[in-house]
Amino acid sequence: MKASLGLDFGTESVRAVLVDLRGRELASTVAKYPHGQIVESLPGSKKKLPQHYALQHPLDWINSAAKATLAALRLAKALPSDVLGIGVDFTSCTMLPTKRDGTPLCVLEEFAAEPLAWPKLWKHHGAQVQTDRINFVARERGERFLQRYGGTIGLEWFFPKMLETLELAPSAYEAAEVWLEAGDWLVWQLVGGTAEGLPRSTCQAGYKGMWSATDGYPSEDFLRAVNPKFARVVRDKMPGRLLAPGVSAGGLTSAMAKTLGLSEGTPVSAAIIDAHAGVPGAGAAEPGTLVMVMGTSSCHMLNSEVECSVPGVAGVVKDGILPGFYGYETGQAAVGDAFDWLRKLTGQSDFTHLAREAAGLPPGAEGVMCVDWFNGCRTPLMDGALKGAFTGLALHHRPAHLYRALLEASAFGVRWIVELLRNGGVPVKKLVATGGLPHHNPLVVQVYADVLGESIIVNPSKQGPALGAAILGSLAAGAFKAPRDAIRAMAVPKPGTAPVFKPNRSHRAAYEALYAEYRRLGDFLSAKRNS
Repeated sequence: MKASLGLDFGTESVRAVLVDLRGRELASTVAKYPHGQIVESLPGSKKKLPQHYALQHPLDWINSAAKATLAALRLAKALPSDVLGIGVDFTSCTMLPTKRDGTPLCVLEEFAAEPLAWPKLWKHHGAQVQTDRINFVARERGERFLQRYGGTIGLEWFFPKMLETLELAPSAYEAAEVWLEAGDWLVWQLVGGTAEGLPRSTCQAGYKGMWSATDGYPSEDFLRAVNPKFARVVRDKMPGRLLAPGVSAGGLTSAMAKTLGLSEGTPVSAAIIDAHAGVPGAGAAEPGTLVMVMGTSSCHMLNSEVECSVPGVAGVVKDGILPGFYGYETGQAAVGDAFDWLRKLTGQSDFTHLAREAAGLPPGAEGVMCVDWFNGCRTPLMDGALKGAFTGLALHHRPAHLYRALLEASAFGVRWIVELLRNGGVPVKKLVATGGLPHHNPLVVQVYADVLGESIIVNPSKQGPALGAAILGSLAAGAFKAPRDAIRAMAVPKPGTAPVFKPNRSHRAAYEALYAEYRRLGDFLSAKRNS
């Protein structure tokens, strides 16, 4: 038995997947984070956190990864020596401040009560003011990096979150000796070494940290213009070496090998963003395939042979997903969590009744329209402060009407993204859905297909990002010569195993009109936010 371990760090839990070199899943286990999402108050405190804060506990990541990995080894009846390599994918931008030795600031007594000393989860939206300033200064100065991100830096990204700490918790910012993505911190803990040699992922840096292989990070002049005290943040607080996903970051330390139940020296890949890991995990080795990684939020990833500046696209990074291609990232900030919010709001114990009744409703949910910006709009407006809405409600409408309208709104958002790419000169030839949501919620995939008017393939792997991470682990171990070889061997589905959702052509005319209405309502809400 020779296998690769994929560690998939999500919003609520970590999944460990053992996959052999032919793509057969040997074991899949999940361990929840004991502290989950920290959104109400810090551990041990009764003081309420501000409304838009979303934090995590860094020790949860290590402890839960160990629990999941040990369980996977037991389930697969695998020996430590059977695991050739380890790949890590992580939510992003989830980031944290540490000391020079990697100790998270929040575990130190003097900073345990400071919220901004804790890791900020990807959905932390406390840095709106800082994001607005970064965008304003970048536009005023004509900074070239803006072109790679459709003209807008996102609220959830790396530099706004650092600047937020500088301006709202200066003592924590001063004490922070290293700022890094959580995925990079996790890999650093696995392989050890000094801060100067810590492995930073080009994927995370390129899509969330305004970095490029040609220009590096934003200049000191730009950062000084944003805030004079911010000028040297890259030089003073962002040490490390940049590595592409699939490149070995080093071998597992003795201590971490004992913690995970693996062999010392096992190669560990540089990290990748969870959504981006879904691209190799979905078997997408060729350009032009839009991979929709659908979960709490959704990211839509695409490799292309052309580089285009498309307004509203969250990032275009050369070799950002797979070597040899320009990787495009777009996304929706609320998908699965918006569905679950509505379920809870309407008092439903699960989705069974909602889905059954919603499936029987006609397109348009009998007059209910929704705009799905309940956690802001990522692509194409890149505005985390935008709000969602339901309109057309009447006394005869039931929870299923709201649910149907929300599903349709999510689909309208995807259609907008596909149109944006195509109109910007980026070919979109095929649609693939992966992640947990398409498997346990087939209705959403069917609604997407109807609204887009195109077929959608659902990759049979229920752990697309985790499988992608395992593929990267195999590459770090040298098991394949090239990424395409690994993807074709481990992730391309066998004929007839991938469900295909075809559009209902009788719904086409209705959804054309409804999509136009969604865009008009979105324009109204966007104008209201900016008025």
